[in-house]
Amino acid sequence: MGDRMLANHGGGIPPHAERWMLFVDGENLTIRAQSFLKDLGCSLQSGPCYRKDVFLWLPGLPGNYNLADPTFPLQSHAARAYYYTSIIGDPDARRTVADALKDLGFTPRVFARPKGQAKAKGVDITLATDLLGHAFRDHFDAAILVAGDGDYVPLVEEVKRTGKHVYVAFLEQNGLSPDLKLAADEFFGMEWILRDAFMKK
Repeated sequence: MGDRMLANHGGGIPPHAERWMLFVDGENLTIRAQSFLKDLGCSLQSGPCYRKDVFLWLPGLPGNYNLADPTFPLQSHAARAYYYTSIIGDPDARRTVADALKDLGFTPRVFARPKGQAKAKGVDITLATDLLGHAFRDHFDAAILVAGDGDYVPLVEEVKRTGKHVYVAFLEQNGLSPDLKLAADEFFGMEWILRDAFMKK
């Protein structure tokens, strides 16, 4: 991975580092990242970090790794990392995806998706419930939200009203809502991290 990413590995935790949690809208991330990487000529293969239209993560990095700029005062790893996605299939198919996400270091939230639908309604609702619940219980000082949908703006604003920081990470040119970027305390583009992860070979 790139030097920016490696800067957080193995380093000391700043004395006043913020506790943080990660919340990944995996449906949104997977679809947008697939498109971005395809445009770069990358042919994705199913494996531990990828299943077409279902989930995608960064090879070699645990799910609780800090995606933010390494100069930010965050602890090196999340207290908890959630990944929200859905799949067309029976409970066994959902369990297989959940197991794969857990192996990547996530607390998985996997929903059934009806045929013909691009998203499952449970993803957005459950992400919002988890993020707000942890904020009100003071389980973190900062949240990193990996999402691009403008529908998350009211959620971000409400979490900020609890005194927490909300950082958003996503592909800036691939489905990011300008309103969501504006609502975030800070925004981190993911193009470089995806390029480093999947185009290095």
